Amino acid sequence: MGSVHDDKTFEDISYAGTTVSGCEYNGCTFKKCDFSNSNFANNKFIDCVFDGCNLTMMKLTKSTLSSVEFKNCKVLGVNFTDCIDFLFSVGFAGCILDYSSFMLKKMLKTRFSKSTLKEVTFTQANLAGSVFDDCDLNGAIFNRTDISSANFITAYNYDIDPEINIVKKAAFSAQGIHGLLSKYQLKIV
Repeated sequence: MGSVHDDKTFEDISYAGTTVSGCEYNGCTFKKCDFSNSNFANNKFIDCVFDGCNLTMMKLTKSTLSSVEFKNCKVLGVNFTDCIDFLFSVGFAGCILDYSSFMLKKMLKTRFSKSTLKEVTFTQANLAGSVFDDCDLNGAIFNRTDISSANFITAYNYDIDPEINIVKKAAFSAQGIHGLLSKYQLKIV
């Protein structure tokens, strides 16, 4: 049986390669912890902050992430698709999210700031009203994704096809317009 942790700070702890299941973390902060290749299936993280952590290849199957902030974390290859949909809400600042997946996730008004999202999968996700502030979206997959009213003004390296995604009222910079037209192989000068 798992345990409940309220308002605790976990610092410099290595969970690398370990399995932790059935725990609940409310208002907890994880600082400089190593979760690489760990299995945190069936846990609840509510109002938590991960700061300076390595979450590379962390498994979060059937886990709840509600109001969870990731700051300056390495979040490589994490499949957020496996998280419980109910109350799923996350935010990322200064993170490396490369090769992660948010496929089918409902993530309205999610904030991505100063992060790299190389080859991240957003297929069929709902990102309406989300903000991609100073984010590298090189190779990120937008396929049947709702990005209506999303802000991509300072994002770069994206390739988004307006014909297969919902883009109504999304904001882009003039410099980024080629990322919406790349499939037409136009020369934009």
